[in-house]
Amino acid sequence: MKTKLFLSGLALALCSGYSLTALSQAKPDVLVKQRQAAMTLQGKYFGPMAGMAQGKVPYRADAVAYNASLLNALSRMPWDGFTDATKDVKSAALPAIWSDAAKFKQAQDTFQNAVQALVSASKGGDEAATKAAIGAVGKACGACHQDFRQKQ
Repeated sequence: MKTKLFLSGLALALCSGYSLTALSQAKPDVLVKQRQAAMTLQGKYFGPMAGMAQGKVPYRADAVAYNASLLNALSRMPWDGFTDATKDVKSAALPAIWSDAAKFKQAQDTFQNAVQALVSASKGGDEAATKAAIGAVGKACGACHQDFRQKQ
């Protein structure tokens, strides 16, 4: 009796583990929507800082620090949405993302490092250094879009 109960419990545990794994796998179109949403939010929080760095908007250190901290979290979000399963889903992603994965990974790392440098600069209180860090983030975004995103 104990053996049957044990085997039944084991079978139930294995089946529920398998079904949870199957349910947790996102569909390719959902992954694309998620990565696009993360990048849209990156633009939302980067835009005001770019305006400040260009002198189009008055510089506010508190706003830069806040937006930089949010951008730091967002900078890590979209990348797991670029799986092989999403190659054929309609988006602005260029095939180079998958054919030159090492270069794409390097572009991600460059962007994330630039964002982390911006976070550090925004805490330092030096407006010129912070504006330079904002510019570096903008260049990292632009370089990645140039190589891996269709022209819009």
